[in-house]
Formats: sequence, structure tokens, C-alpha cells
Amino acid sequence: MFITRKHLSRRTVLKGAGAAVGLPFLNAMVPAGTALAQTAAVPKLRMGFFYMPHGAIMGNTSHGPAMDKWTPSGSGANFKLSPILAPLEPYKKYVSSFGNLENAATAGSVHTFTASTWLSCTRPDTGRTKAHMSVTLDQVIAPIISGDTPLPSLEVSSETIVQTSAGNGSPYTTLSFRDADSPLPMETNPRKVFLQLFGEGDTPRERASIANQTSSILDLILDDSKDLQRRLGSGDRAVLDGYLESVREIERRAQVASSKDLSALKIPDAPLGELENFAEQVKLMFDLIALAYQADITRMVAFVMAAEGTNRTYNHIGIPDAFHPMSHHANDLERLNKLAKIQTWHA
Repeated sequence: MFITRKHLSRRTVLKGAGAAVGLPFLNAMVPAGTALAQTAAVPKLRMGFFYMPHGAIMGNTSHGPAMDKWTPSGSGANFKLSPILAPLEPYKKYVSSFGNLENAATAGSVHTFTASTWLSCTRPDTGRTKAHMSVTLDQVIAPIISGDTPLPSLEVSSETIVQTSAGNGSPYTTLSFRDADSPLPMETNPRKVFLQLFGEGDTPRERASIANQTSSILDLILDDSKDLQRRLGSGDRAVLDGYLESVREIERRAQVASSKDLSALKIPDAPLGELENFAEQVKLMFDLIALAYQADITRMVAFVMAAEGTNRTYNHIGIPDAFHPMSHHANDLERLNKLAKIQTWHA
């Protein structure tokens, strides 16, 4: 039971000079005398699909089950995570593993259609003049769990597709289809993702105008936030301060990441700019996703952590080899172990 003196609407936002920022859940948003089970404090159902390319090291190599570094063992609460999934150990009690599943729609496509078939198990009809697939699982669920959020779903990727053999320029590089004929593009620019979450404007021109303002979005609403803080209890003030600081820091990092404009350059398969910042790019996208969940802007996310066919290297974890060629490992033990290290980093 909540007993409070002041009440804020759950729809309260901070506003100023054409900008608005949603708020995380605060105790002050609960009417006095409300049972906990009837409040927004009850966790909302959220879902995310996080895609890693080039398969995983399982027991189907010539080295047999001993080389399976992906599949957990055992059952029930005492199951054991695999080497690749070991980073999930702190969250093991929340993890469920499913096996013996097959996506037959990817047969023969290698990299070209793999991403787009992942959430539909539907082979694309390439004989048509435009993309034709099937609605994907994320888009089946999104209207159910995100019907009352500003964004029904969020689709992002850490990098663009750079290989024709992996569907470069094709709608089949996305994870998400709203319906059979509507692929949803994956946004790769963290700055654009931030503006999608927190920007305002009905047209690209209006959004660009807001984005070009020299002041931070949070600076524009500073006076409104100060007024709100005076109306909150100490606990809610701490929550609000931490939330606003998180938004400010992510906005700063997104601006830095987007300052390197390579659009005028002929970008090779493994552009140096992306390689230098790949780990931070992936982390920034995850932080944006977490913020979108926290502010309840969306409850459904699809994220391509690395693109099919990518020739990206992973120097930050000591692997200078290009990801895609190495994935064709020919059962070479050194390559398999390097692949497992990459997949562990993504996990």
C-alpha cells in the first residue's frame, strides 16, 4: 500500500523549448492508498531479440560434442551454462535455455537471408519486385506489450551491411517485418536512435532543427526539472537525478559517436572508423535500449549486434582476424577457439 501526500500523473514529462523527456516510475505517481499490484510499480513485460551472426560453436564440428561451447548442460535450476554463455552466470536464475530447434528457412542462404528469417522461419519470396516475407515474432508481440508506449518497437544495429553476399542494400538484412511486405529498417546511428527516443518534431526537417540546437535537451528543460524536484520526496529526487544524469551522459556519447561523418568516403568492407569504436558502439546501443526500457518508451527491441558477413575484427579482445572469413573455420581448432571468444564477448 502506498501512502503519499502528493500525486503526479504517470504521463508526467519534463518540457521546455520544444523538447520533452519521459520520466521513470516514481513513488509520487501512485495515488495514496493504492495497492501495489494495481500500480505501475508492477514490472511491465519487456522483450528484446539480440542477434549475433555466423552461428555458434556447437557439437556439429568434426571434433564432436567436446567442442560444443554454446549448449548449456543439465536441467532444472542446477543446469550449467556453456563457456560462451558464461557471462550470464550472475543472472543464471533468470535464464532459460531452449534446444533442438531448427530454422529450415535459412537452408542454402548462408548469410543473405539469415537475419530476416530468424524471427519468422519464413523463406523470402525473391521473385517479387519488393520484399515479401512474413510478420516476424517481435512484431506479433509488440502490439500486445507496447500498445500504450510512444514507440511500438525499436530496431537497431551496431553496423551497416557491407557485403553484397550478405544482402547489402536488401530489405532482408533486417530482423523485423511488420507484415509480409513491410521490412523495418535497423538504425545504426546512435545519435538518430537518441533523437528517435527523445527528439520532437513531425517531419525530418523539424527533428533536424531540434537536433541542431546547441543546448542539450536536458538544458532546455532544466527549469521544469527543478520545479518538479521541489515537489518530490528525497527518494524520488534521487531517482530523478540519476535518470537525468544517465540521459545527459548517453546524449553526450551519442553526439561524440556521430561526429565522425564518413558519408563522403568510399568505405571499405572493414572501415577503420567503425573498428576503432565498435565496442563502445555496441555498449552505447545497449545503454540506449536500457534507457528506452526504463523510460517506458518501448517494450520491444530488436538489435543486430554485428552484421551477417561482417569482416570486422575484434582487436579489443585480442583477435585481429576478420569475423566472417574466420567463421568458415574448416574445423580448425585455432579458428574455433577464436570464434568462441568472439561469441563469448557478444554474450
